[in-house]
Amino acid sequence: MSTTENVSERTGLAFGGGVVLGAAHIGVLKAMEETGFRAECVSGTSIGSFIAAMYAFGKSWREIEAVALELDWSDLSGLTLSGYGLLSIRKFGKIVRAQLGSRRIEDAPLPLAIVATDICTGNEVVLREGDVATAVMASSSIPGIFKPVEQGEMLLVDGVLTENVPVSPLKEMGASRIACIDLFGRHSFRRPEHLSDLLLNAFYSAMRAISQIQISKADLVIAPDLSRFSLVDMSAVPEILDTGYREALPLLESWRDAHR
Repeated sequence: MSTTENVSERTGLAFGGGVVLGAAHIGVLKAMEETGFRAECVSGTSIGSFIAAMYAFGKSWREIEAVALELDWSDLSGLTLSGYGLLSIRKFGKIVRAQLGSRRIEDAPLPLAIVATDICTGNEVVLREGDVATAVMASSSIPGIFKPVEQGEMLLVDGVLTENVPVSPLKEMGASRIACIDLFGRHSFRRPEHLSDLLLNAFYSAMRAISQIQISKADLVIAPDLSRFSLVDMSAVPEILDTGYREALPLLESWRDAHR
């Protein structure tokens, strides 16, 4: 944000959750670069927390794309036995640290908020301080699939349970204009083929209605049609990214023209 810009005109951008559909966020970042769209603060939930953290620490869409193309579903977890979930999400944390180092949320050049849920209370937890990799792991820990992340008395799991498209933290960060990326706004779920598909369908379909209410406060909602894509098929990442780009571009061009 320039020194002459009024804080009241701060624009915030929220990145929603959606497993592999999160590749669409990268396409939106590409469209942002082409249209000159700037965000002065960012927030993210689940895979959106990963993208938001990378962006907040200055990674370009091309750098984030390179990471996404190298990921595999198995990279996000390491098998472990637990009373809470079958998989550990520590490997995902290692990926974050490999890209950003041992950084803290409050040190991000762009103000950053990461949303998780305390499964002990059901309350939303907005992380504005602390280790970035740990926060991303917590925000992405799907209950029943991944182990929760312990933080003090809290057991932190996926922020999707409380705010899948985290608009409210941006308002608390002083944003008066809010744009958000909703990966499920136009998504049609398909017949599950595996247990993980069944759990993900149940998880994300349950939160969709409340998410629509929460994002109604946003000034710009980018909701690319990702219905033809699976939530876990990494081979579709390039096409998902391109879909996010093509559908975001005209919306961001209109936003740019309206705010000149």
